[in-house]
Amino acid sequence: MTTRLADIRSKVESGERLSFDDGITLETEADLFFLGDLANLVRERRHGRRAYYNINEHLNPTNVCVYRCTFCAFRADLKSPRGYVMTDEEIVARAAEADRLGATEIHVVGGLHHQLPFEWYLNVVRIIHEAYPRLHLKAYTAVEWDWFQRLTGRPTKDLLAEFKAAGLGSLPGGGAEIFHPEVRDIICEHKADTEAWFRIHREAHELGLRSNATMLYGHIEKPEHRIDHLLQLRGLQDQTGGFQTFIPLAFHPENTKLSHLPKAGGVMDLKMVSIARLMLDNFAHIKAYWVMLGVKTAQLALSFGADDIDGTVVHEKIYHDAGSDSPQQLAVEDLKRLIAEAGRDPVERDTLYREVWRDGLTWEVERTTTAV
Repeated sequence: MTTRLADIRSKVESGERLSFDDGITLETEADLFFLGDLANLVRERRHGRRAYYNINEHLNPTNVCVYRCTFCAFRADLKSPRGYVMTDEEIVARAAEADRLGATEIHVVGGLHHQLPFEWYLNVVRIIHEAYPRLHLKAYTAVEWDWFQRLTGRPTKDLLAEFKAAGLGSLPGGGAEIFHPEVRDIICEHKADTEAWFRIHREAHELGLRSNATMLYGHIEKPEHRIDHLLQLRGLQDQTGGFQTFIPLAFHPENTKLSHLPKAGGVMDLKMVSIARLMLDNFAHIKAYWVMLGVKTAQLALSFGADDIDGTVVHEKIYHDAGSDSPQQLAVEDLKRLIAEAGRDPVERDTLYREVWRDGLTWEVERTTTAV
């Protein structure tokens, strides 16, 4: 072990915050077992043996999108035979399915359809909430909120407040990609920039809406870009405390404009989970999103810093369009088995990380959220 790694271990064991240089050292000098050992120490300090899952369903109301991000395989042009727009009836039917399956959450993200008005996007939230008010609606990334501002000319904070009144519960973390302009200007130059992403999440937190955060890795970025990304997230969390969980997202190159790049392997996936757990000392949760990582790697990640394996994830399209070979959904018993096999105690949570208690077809949540 080098002197720099020994210093980092000492910092982690004493609860001291890691620096940018520490992050670069972890990226460039630490092996997987060193990272996993330290990240697991932090993970167990926070959560012990507990590992979370939820019962959720995904809804992608349209895949037609004005943007042409190089890493995206989900989007379709307006006249493409792949393009679709869900009707109100289809959207409510999806919510009915989620409710019937016992879901506590619907995760709503999609394309930025340039011929649909702002009211259409608002209506998606409103009609689901009116029909099934107990379903938590985690809806629209910062990129979508930025698009709504462009459609309406109104401040995003006002739009967030209007959606909250209509039933919005929280924001997903998508659209973050990589914050550093050296990368962002290449992979997604026209959509919401870093400043907009942070402003929107700050505004959501100020309105009492919690949100998630992500990072897309394994494409053209370098270690310094990833560490910069994590520290920018840590900085906003210091100010607002509004982020719930961080989700490292492995880039899937198939069917994208970056299809010539190799897909990140399991070692890199586990390293990203571990480094995130070590650098994001003010994030309560690190999620191993099994749809992107694959079931086996997500299971292993529960010993490399992750405390959440996500949920049932019915009808996920975005990452499967990009070549993900993970299942389309997992049953609750499968999630519980995967967690138990990893030596953890499975705990069902809702979107706000409140423990869910079930009695047959009915469910309740605890009254307090997990502390950040």
